[in-house]
Amino acid sequence: MATFPVVLDACVLYPSLTRDLLLRAAHAELYRPHWSQFIIDEVMRNLLQRSGMTPEAVAHLVSMMTHFFPEASVLVPQAQIDAMPNHPKDRHVAAAAVIAGASVIVTSNLKDFKNEDLKPWGIQAQCPDTFLTHLFDLYPLEMEKAVVACAEDRSTPVHVAEIVRRTKRKLPTFGSRLWHIFSEVAVEHEVCSE
Repeated sequence: MATFPVVLDACVLYPSLTRDLLLRAAHAELYRPHWSQFIIDEVMRNLLQRSGMTPEAVAHLVSMMTHFFPEASVLVPQAQIDAMPNHPKDRHVAAAAVIAGASVIVTSNLKDFKNEDLKPWGIQAQCPDTFLTHLFDLYPLEMEKAVVACAEDRSTPVHVAEIVRRTKRKLPTFGSRLWHIFSEVAVEHEVCSE
């Protein structure tokens, strides 16, 4: 399996389905995730402000991320942050990618990571839809298992067809790939639900 390093921006770690899919793919060792304390702090802030999660639930989530990915956190020196030419508020993310040796930053905020700013470091920014689609094209069986696990491991398990539907709404290209795999199951589920 590939274990290439990838930096996950905060904006892809606070939407629960996107986070779950990304981290399950990492747990299957399809890539190696990285983040900095700056990124984790931003995730925590956003989860507390936007998700309705309690501080205890947010702390537990971050604790589980640290437990499953103990090597993910990178220490980013201020000098490296200052050296990055991308948008000032996201320089710390690009700097984390340099320190981690990552060639990809997964972010929903592509406008702050222009190609010309990242190219000198051999880094490119990808939206989560593109990144997960690439992983699916490389590792279809492993990604299929990750999607099934997303459905089964929820506090209230849902049918895999529901995960596919949600994915199609939020991550359309990746969701379309899943639809081709799970369409028979999804149609059968819709018929049974009526």
